[in-house]
Amino acid sequence: MDVILLEDMKGVGQKGATVSVKPGFARNYLLPRKLAISAGSKAGNLYVELARQRDVANDKLIVAARLEAAKVDGVQVDIKAQANEEDTLFGSITNADVAEALAAVGHTIDKRRIEVPEHIKQLGHYDASVRFFGGVTATVKVWVVRA
Repeated sequence: MDVILLEDMKGVGQKGATVSVKPGFARNYLLPRKLAISAGSKAGNLYVELARQRDVANDKLIVAARLEAAKVDGVQVDIKAQANEEDTLFGSITNADVAEALAAVGHTIDKRRIEVPEHIKQLGHYDASVRFFGGVTATVKVWVVRA
């Protein structure tokens, strides 16, 4: 019996794959637990159509993310912070501080999407990456200067 898997199953197949299983396994285990749907049924056709629509929607979101990343990529922001004579900050610069600096420049980005590679505790130049949908990233140049 051919079924379309709705979940990843070890030894059977990956989610969305059409696999051939014994009728008893499908009838007694997969179908009652909603782990699969019959491939030849209307539900199977519906699943295939919904998967296609989901792929089209994801492609549109990735294009939008690339456009957004192109706007942000290479933007330089200055963050003023207090430091001692050895250029060590009296605190640290976090992703929230980078988000505030980007908002001041005109790019509203959620602080959870910003990744600062190391703790910023010195004055100087750093690169922060901004994650977007579908693995699209942009790099923002952060200059930490004395206040």
